[in-house]
Amino acid sequence: MQTESETSIAQNARPLATQPLGRLMRRYAVPCMTSLVVAALYNMVDQVFIANAPDLGSVGNAATTVVFPLTVAALAIAVMLGDGCCAFVSLMLGAGKQEEAHRAVGETVTVSVLAGLVLMAAYLLFPDTLLTWFGGRVNAGTFEKAQEYFFWIALGVPLYVFGQAMNPVIRSDGSPTFAMVATLAGAAANLVLDPLLIFTFHMGVAGSSLATVLSQACSCAAVAAFFWTRRSLFRFRRKEMRFRAARVREILSLGVTPFVMTLTECAIQIVFNVNLNRATGGDKDYTAVLTVMLSALQLISLPLNGMGNGMQPFVSYLYGKGDAVRLKKGIRCVTVLAFLFCCSIWSVSMAAPELYASLFSASETVTEIVRANGPLFLMGSILFFVQMTLQNVNVGLGQAGMALFLAVNRKVIVLIPLCFVLTHFLGFKGVYLSEGIADLVAGIVTAIV
Repeated sequence: MQTESETSIAQNARPLATQPLGRLMRRYAVPCMTSLVVAALYNMVDQVFIANAPDLGSVGNAATTVVFPLTVAALAIAVMLGDGCCAFVSLMLGAGKQEEAHRAVGETVTVSVLAGLVLMAAYLLFPDTLLTWFGGRVNAGTFEKAQEYFFWIALGVPLYVFGQAMNPVIRSDGSPTFAMVATLAGAAANLVLDPLLIFTFHMGVAGSSLATVLSQACSCAAVAAFFWTRRSLFRFRRKEMRFRAARVREILSLGVTPFVMTLTECAIQIVFNVNLNRATGGDKDYTAVLTVMLSALQLISLPLNGMGNGMQPFVSYLYGKGDAVRLKKGIRCVTVLAFLFCCSIWSVSMAAPELYASLFSASETVTEIVRANGPLFLMGSILFFVQMTLQNVNVGLGQAGMALFLAVNRKVIVLIPLCFVLTHFLGFKGVYLSEGIADLVAGIVTAIV
């Protein structure tokens, strides 16, 4: 006989099997797309305010670019736990195994807290070494500002990891809108605190990082509070937070693909920075251009990832339930919508790439470089609809191996070697061109596979 909690969970998951696909897309994918885009704005808002600070400008932007991969490393751990748990919970709900879903959530809480604390300790113990690895020593001004920015970011890592890990779990709990609201709360706080701390209190780049951490604390508090409300079907119970190694391994295996996809951003950042510094002699304008174009790439890719992530509970639930007909129809729907989005945003990126530079109030020099090289960097984004959505669908189906291969293919097998080769022959243009070619190749491979 089912307990009251198990009955509630089953009822909450039922719309995944019965609601029209359009309504499910609005309920799950749209909030997730919004959340991912807003999350990216944490870094982008920092860039805008830093660029307009009289004593920071391009040096401040270069410093945050150095720290960015270390933030991505924390995010990689969070998405591995969160996305893995989200897929596992939905699979278990589809199969009618509610108790397994309960325990998975409790174990994810425990692991995310421990992971955040360990990573914070590593960042605080070895800041100079880590910043040097990521190109911080290119000049004294950049390194000094990177140190200031990194200190507060490191202190906030536990909050960041917990909040980002538990946000997808809220989606699997049947409350994707609340997950979006938690992210929006942090973004709103960041929008207020950034100018206040940078300009009013004259804290410079340290004020920007402190604003980001305080905003992350707001999101983290909202996420934690959700699990104490009546809306949540899961609770933080001590017996469910004692993790079993076999179940944690299964959660991590489902989350390893988004982990690799996110973590390789750090490797790509190192490769880009090393090659760009070598080709330009450490010119800060070219580093600022890279920041603009990486941010543009996020604006394009994150909504697509949102479609895939948002529909993950739907895919996993129906796969666990064995409803192949409805599952295939849903995947086709997501793919078509992603294709239409890609065509629209790609057209704008090719015609007017300087729009991205204007978002960050970039200097005329930076804007001109973006106008000339933006199409090279972004030309492969036309095929993102294949990569971003279908990789997430593979995770939802529990096909972690295939999803992992597709993720590694684009960044590790194609992009990293290509960046070194093209930069050797073409100079700084090779850095920008390598991204565009790698995205095209990866999209074709994904479509074939």
